[in-house]
Amino acid sequence: MGKYVIKRLLLAVVTVLIICAITFFTMHAVPGGPFNREKALSEATIAALNTRYGLDKPVGEQFILYMKGILHGDFGVSLKNGREITAIIGESFPISARLGIAAMIVALILGTVFGSTAALMRNRLPDRIIVFFSTLFTAVPSFVLASLLLLVFCIKLGLVPVWSSNSQNYVLPVIALAAYPMAYITRLSKTSMLDALGQDYIRTARAKGVSRFKMIFKHALRNSLIPVITYAGPQIAYIITGSMVVETIFTIGGLGSKFVSAINNRDYTLIMATTIFLATLMVVANVICDLLYKLVDPRIKYD
Repeated sequence: MGKYVIKRLLLAVVTVLIICAITFFTMHAVPGGPFNREKALSEATIAALNTRYGLDKPVGEQFILYMKGILHGDFGVSLKNGREITAIIGESFPISARLGIAAMIVALILGTVFGSTAALMRNRLPDRIIVFFSTLFTAVPSFVLASLLLLVFCIKLGLVPVWSSNSQNYVLPVIALAAYPMAYITRLSKTSMLDALGQDYIRTARAKGVSRFKMIFKHALRNSLIPVITYAGPQIAYIITGSMVVETIFTIGGLGSKFVSAINNRDYTLIMATTIFLATLMVVANVICDLLYKLVDPRIKYD
């Protein structure tokens, strides 16, 4: 297992480096620059700014210098406000993390419960209701659901303010973010549970007189969780830093909204830092999920 972990960690480092290179060179290939504004700056001012931030050097040299800075923990400063990137991420990521983790916990719990219920009551009324709503939430994008929730509960009914630091106001953003993964996990759990219930070990357990509760929760549910774990790993990382549209709709000052602002402002350093941060979370989440397989199913062997 130790060799497998080392191999995955090395592969993770290579993956992050490739993502960094693709993002960096693609970003610089797009026409325009971070100092282009509606009110054009003078050529001398733009040249001075490019020199100050090292944008006057060849792109390849810029990339090498940037990666050297990252290795020393230096993500640079924002090209728009001059603030340290680490400070921006440090103050905005906890907001996105609280929102994303809460949404994923809701999605995992409800998705697993609904999917298992639908599998155990296949072709009956609860199954049809669950399948209908899971299909509906799968088809509705999070920003559409967020807009509807904002319109109904914030503007029409006035039950919830658009946003404040009060924890109860996380409810609507969490619902908007959790709806799609919950629906997907529901469908995934149902399929996996149906497959598990048809396995030989379930028929053997039933023949030996094992109680229905123990058969479902100890044997069938445990083995049906592997596809859910596979999906949940990268989804957790994505939902934490990829909730940019929902954060913008609810005016949440999280990392997602900062990323949207950086794209609009062509803030190269903030775009790069956020992308690297997201890629690292994705890779780490995938590695952790691969290691969790062994806990769920001891029969799994690591090569």
